[in-house]
Amino acid sequence: MNIPNAPVPSDGFLVTHYLTVQDQARSRQFYAGILGSKVLTQQDPCAIKLANSWVILNSGGGPTPDKPDVTLEPPQSATRVNSFLNLRVADIQACYANWKAKGAEFMTTPLDNHGWEMRCYMRDPDGYIIEVGQASQKMIDLLNSNEQ
Repeated sequence: MNIPNAPVPSDGFLVTHYLTVQDQARSRQFYAGILGSKVLTQQDPCAIKLANSWVILNSGGGPTPDKPDVTLEPPQSATRVNSFLNLRVADIQACYANWKAKGAEFMTTPLDNHGWEMRCYMRDPDGYIIEVGQASQKMIDLLNSNEQ
């Protein structure tokens, strides 16, 4: 299969987040329809390019030879989380309005996080939370000063 820009590094490595989902088509529609991801493979697994990152959406399952004691399953509770995506955006108000209009369900409007950033959270169809954040000038200045 020849997929341009496939998540296969020619040097070093890249990060791809794997999400175990109940329904690949429903999750694919969320990530492509609301967040504008580019779908590279439709199913088993569904591979998507999300901005400058990669996400794999696949069904759960039992142990395999390379992970003999591990079972993959979607979140079992919307109130207990062990991981989440973190999307850093240039304009949180525009993203919030755009994604909400497309059907994203946010927990709150964007809120100020002690002057460091604006952020809010939404859920994907399986209940994974996605943080959407925009750094404040205070945060940018701090990061730039630590870089020198």
